[in-house]
Amino acid sequence: MKILVVDDMSSMRNVMVHMLINLGYNQTDEASSGLQALKMLRLDNYELLITDLHMPNLDGEQLLRKVRGDKKLHNLPVLMVSSEDDKVKIMQLIEGDVTGFMVKPFNLNTLKKQINWIRNNINVA
Repeated sequence: MKILVVDDMSSMRNVMVHMLINLGYNQTDEASSGLQALKMLRLDNYELLITDLHMPNLDGEQLLRKVRGDKKLHNLPVLMVSSEDDKVKIMQLIEGDVTGFMVKPFNLNTLKKQINWIRNNINVA
């Protein structure tokens, strides 16, 4: 499964990539912004997008809207990650067609459960 990890903090990208590798997902790419991620998504074929919610310029919610509005990308599973604790905001994201949501801090088991749910319930390799 080819996964794109998006976060403006390099330490968070690093943690996420290491967790994914520990789970056996070795095909990972990183983007430091929503704008960079959008370019990468349009150039390559990813099977999962894991993105932070709060980022400058193009945040995770805006990236999600762009993905859902793109003919090539609209079915791409999107796992949103955030320290957001506003339940209304989280519900808006879920209604905005986010595939999964993880609240920071999370552990390896939480990530594994989210990816397994996506793989079992969404058309993903």
